[in-house]
Amino acid sequence: MSRWKALPAELDPRVRQLLVRLRRLKDHNGLTMRQLAARTGYSAKSWERYLSGRSVPPRDAVEAMARIGGEDPTRLLALHEVAVAARRDRPQGAPEQDAPEQGVTEHVLTETVMTDAGQSDVAAVAPVPEQVTTSATRAAEGPRISRRALSIALVSGSVALVLAASAAVLVAVRIMDDDKGGAPAPAGHAAATASPPPATKAAYSCHLERAGGHWYAGNSRATDSTVAYGDSGPQVAEVQCLLRRAGISPGGIDGMFGPLTMGAVERFQRQAHLDVDGIVGPHTWKALRG
Repeated sequence: MSRWKALPAELDPRVRQLLVRLRRLKDHNGLTMRQLAARTGYSAKSWERYLSGRSVPPRDAVEAMARIGGEDPTRLLALHEVAVAARRDRPQGAPEQDAPEQGVTEHVLTETVMTDAGQSDVAAVAPVPEQVTTSATRAAEGPRISRRALSIALVSGSVALVLAASAAVLVAVRIMDDDKGGAPAPAGHAAATASPPPATKAAYSCHLERAGGHWYAGNSRATDSTVAYGDSGPQVAEVQCLLRRAGISPGGIDGMFGPLTMGAVERFQRQAHLDVDGIVGPHTWKALRG
């Protein structure tokens, strides 16, 4: 596995989660940056910029990475939508994403020009000196701005719908993961699922026991699943119990992977000399259960 440089500390957790997944896909396939560039159409320098956290990769690049890794792109694209929303919501004055390299990601540049100049508006690409701006040009700017404002509003509404659908997909996938990696479901579980109880915070407890040289807390027996910021359920509660056993407080044992739990995971990874990414994967599970 590659030894990645740590992502910037100020990086939004939602962007961090996407980049960690992309890094793992690259490592899993054993690709160099040049090989990745050849198979995705994005240059090695672009991938270095994306995977170092300096900018969010385009949707096409994420989808290409999913195809290379043989993974269903639905989940990666959902993470990408969330990461794009997080970058869009960054505080005013924060640096913009790096500009695409000239000649390398030409298809991205072409797409941008087609979007911004959908009305053959060459002036939007090449600014016209103020001295030669005619009164007719000034009069035309009003309708153009209105059209763009309408387009932005429509795009914003579409993005909101996509984010809502993506969140529903993520919840469904996480529930399936919990059923696979967690403790066996008790009898009558199917009947309970047919009529879900009121939406209340699940209560978890820690019943620590050591079996086969490993620690278990009674919530989940997962060892190689991925648990990250925003997840919830018995696997998260298991992580919280094991963190508490290691002397690091994650806050309450509530099964919610929030900022306190993420900070506790990072402290444990630093203490165990692991890659500090705030995500519980196979190596962190092994250390927690050690």
